[in-house]
Amino acid sequence: MTPPANPPPRKTGRREATLSETVKHLWPYVWPTDRLDLKMRVLGALVLLLAAKVVTILVPYSFKWATDALAHPGSANVPLPALLAGPIAICVLYGLLRIFMQLFTQARDALFAAVAMHAVRRLANEVFVHLHDLSLRFHLERKTGGLTRILERGREAIQQIVRMSMLTGVPTVVEFALILGVFYFAFDWRYMLSISIMIVAYLWFTQVATDWRISIRRDMNESDTDANVKAIDSLLNYETVKYFTAEKREAARYDKSMARYEKNSISSYVSLAVLNSGQGIIFAAALSVVMILCVNGIRNGTNTIGDFVLLNGLMIQLYQPLNFMGMVYREIKQATIDIEQMFDVLEQNPEVKDKPGALPLKISQGTVTFENVQFAYDPARPILKGISFEVPAGKTVAVVGPSGAGKSTLSRLLFRFYEPQSGRILIDGQNISDITQVSLREKIGMVPQDTVLFNETIAYNIRYGRWDTTQEEIEAAAKLAQIDEFIRTIPGGYNAQVGERGLKLSGGEKQRVAIARTILKAPPILMLDEATSALDSFTEREIQGALERVAQDRTTLVIAHRLSTIVNADEILVLDSGQIVERGRHEDLLALGGVYNAMWNRQREVDEAQETLRRAEAAEGKSKHVAITGDFGVLMQEAAVATAGDLDDDRNDENLVRRSEEDQSAK
Repeated sequence: MTPPANPPPRKTGRREATLSETVKHLWPYVWPTDRLDLKMRVLGALVLLLAAKVVTILVPYSFKWATDALAHPGSANVPLPALLAGPIAICVLYGLLRIFMQLFTQARDALFAAVAMHAVRRLANEVFVHLHDLSLRFHLERKTGGLTRILERGREAIQQIVRMSMLTGVPTVVEFALILGVFYFAFDWRYMLSISIMIVAYLWFTQVATDWRISIRRDMNESDTDANVKAIDSLLNYETVKYFTAEKREAARYDKSMARYEKNSISSYVSLAVLNSGQGIIFAAALSVVMILCVNGIRNGTNTIGDFVLLNGLMIQLYQPLNFMGMVYREIKQATIDIEQMFDVLEQNPEVKDKPGALPLKISQGTVTFENVQFAYDPARPILKGISFEVPAGKTVAVVGPSGAGKSTLSRLLFRFYEPQSGRILIDGQNISDITQVSLREKIGMVPQDTVLFNETIAYNIRYGRWDTTQEEIEAAAKLAQIDEFIRTIPGGYNAQVGERGLKLSGGEKQRVAIARTILKAPPILMLDEATSALDSFTEREIQGALERVAQDRTTLVIAHRLSTIVNADEILVLDSGQIVERGRHEDLLALGGVYNAMWNRQREVDEAQETLRRAEAAEGKSKHVAITGDFGVLMQEAAVATAGDLDDDRNDENLVRRSEEDQSAK
């Protein structure tokens, strides 16, 4: 669904959203240029609104007429049936007026509901699409719990503003005008002046008090978001919390945030009590003034008892819209605060955009070329320093190197999550900066190190590679990825739920699902970003066989830590400090005796140490009580440090992004 035509332009940068800006932004969604049916609903709702308010004003008049009929001086000599005939007819009229008032009001609400919910749906969809358009840097800097809470409050605020303004705000203004007209024509200018002063004072006090409450509301929102972030972050890391017996520490962190929320919530309730009390005093004072005027009028003969009843009914009638107006102002102002952060998200510009007139990528062979590519998350910390290499069509090129060398950055640049500061990345001679992002990513398959699955079925996650596919094709892809047999053994089979982030599956099982998904996509270019580094040796060998089948006859770029997985690569690039220091085939690099040779020997020592440990554990018949001493123990400790450093390569890249933003903020 596309956003409405010609929405108001958005400015960049964080600012407090004003009510006028909020209404201006929401108006295209309430009055969409491409939906005549919704426009007719709005007009119909306004007609029903006016009819309901006219009937509402007539209700107190029915009381006046009945009272005057009963209080007529000659009524004592009139027979009872004749005496009651007029008032009974007026009471019937009163009942009919109440019925019509309810019918008009409910018909208006029902008619406008489609407009309000369409606005909510359309704007929420725009926000959702915009979030997917934003760059990877934005999502790395945001906390998921805080972002989802911002969007939840923003969606509720949209509905609140639309409904409050159209179903309460506009009707209240209309009712004010009608009641003031009645006071002027049915009584005199003194009544209208008294009520006008009261309305102005009431609204002024409401505005001042509400603005005071807004700062309290903003603090309450921030503490609510902070508590929500801590809760989600802790629950997502449930196992880590258990590993380190940190339940009490996590509960204390959460309780600290909730204590701040509790304090702000109490302040909010106290300020609401002050607001309601002030409004009540202002209204009671005005009511007393006009009642005194009316009593004097009755004594002077200018008013009747029915006028007294009418005046009381009109004041009661006025109290409701006045109270609504105060509520409308409070709710809209609070909704404006709630919607601020969502507007901030909408105002974020994507870091990577398609150029005007960008063309789709056309694959003829699938050759990938990096030409003198330079890139830095932070200008003060260059990551890639003039990288140049080529992945020939149908060949496999592997990139290895120590942690922080910039290996995973290559995959992010290839997918255009970031743009290089200089240099070019070409596919079949086409600069990827000149082609559309969608067409680029459609042609590249990805098997990452840490596969994250949707909280859906196994079939859903495999089908994600190509949505227009059949169940037979899904199962065929699973067989090639060597996971079909496992799927058929679990309850539910392909319809089994994988849990949040795929936590019901092991690491190897998730990787096989990712491979099946990529097989189904059938891309001409394949990216393997440390696809087996987090797996044990046995699982790695099984996965590696599936990966080699997927990579066959495809242009493949492999980011690898375990060198044993890329010995058959057509070319291996050794990356260190953002530069290619060695390149060649496996045998050539070993013969060179340089960085690659040292890495190979180091990993061989680690593998041999792990194999020795495995045999020792098997011989002892237990896995947790084998004593390893001397050089072997030191070697295992060093291996653990080296492996942990390698697995942190992606995290180093993400930390560089965050540090860059922190440095920029400090400046």
